[in-house]
Amino acid sequence: MLLTGTAAGRVRAQVAPGAELRLLMLGDSITAGYGLPRGEALPARIQALLRERGRNVRVIDAGVSGDTTAGGRARLEWALGDRPHAAIVALGGNDGLRGLPPAQMRDNLVAILDALARRNIPTLLAGMLAPPNLGADYGREFQAVFATLAQQRPDLVFYPFLLEDVAGNPELNQPDRIHPTAQGADIIARRMLPFIETLLDRVRVSAAG
Repeated sequence: MLLTGTAAGRVRAQVAPGAELRLLMLGDSITAGYGLPRGEALPARIQALLRERGRNVRVIDAGVSGDTTAGGRARLEWALGDRPHAAIVALGGNDGLRGLPPAQMRDNLVAILDALARRNIPTLLAGMLAPPNLGADYGREFQAVFATLAQQRPDLVFYPFLLEDVAGNPELNQPDRIHPTAQGADIIARRMLPFIETLLDRVRVSAAG
C-alpha cells in the first residue's frame, strides 16, 4: 500500500466540523458507472462505504463515458463548480484504448493536477495500465506516466491501478470485458477506501469551513 506524504506547512481545503465534505471524482466510464444502476456505480459505492465508517462525505460523480485525459482537462473548471474539498483523478483508460501518446496524457494530467494544487485541493491520482495489445514499450511508457507524477508530487495520494483485482476477471466485468459489474465496482471501492481515507484526512477541519 503506497501512501504519499504531505508537504509541511501547506494550506489545505477546509470544512467545518460535522459538515458535509465534498469529494470530486473526475473520471471516465468507470466513474460514470457504465452499464450499472447509479446506486451501484463506483462513486456511489465509495460514498456508501465512507458513510458506513462515519464520514459525512458526498462523492460528486464527474465521470463521462469515453473521456480521455484531454476531455477531463477541458471540463475541469465546470466540475469544480461544486467546490469540492478533495478530488480523485481517475483518467487515462481511454487514452490507452485509443493508443494516444503517453506524453500527451502526461501533459493533460499535469494540467489537471496543477489546477487542483492551485486551489489547495488534496488529490488522489488513480493509475491505469495500457491494453497489452499495444506492446510492452508503450505499456511501460504509459504506466510510467502515473508513477513519475506520483514521485514528483509528494502531496499526491497515489493508487497505482484503478482496476486492481478486477481487470481481466470475466466474473467481475461486463460482457465488453472493460467495465466492471456491480460486484467489480464494489471491490474497487473497497480496495481504494484506505487511500481515500488518507486523502480525506488531509482536508483541514476549521470553524470557518
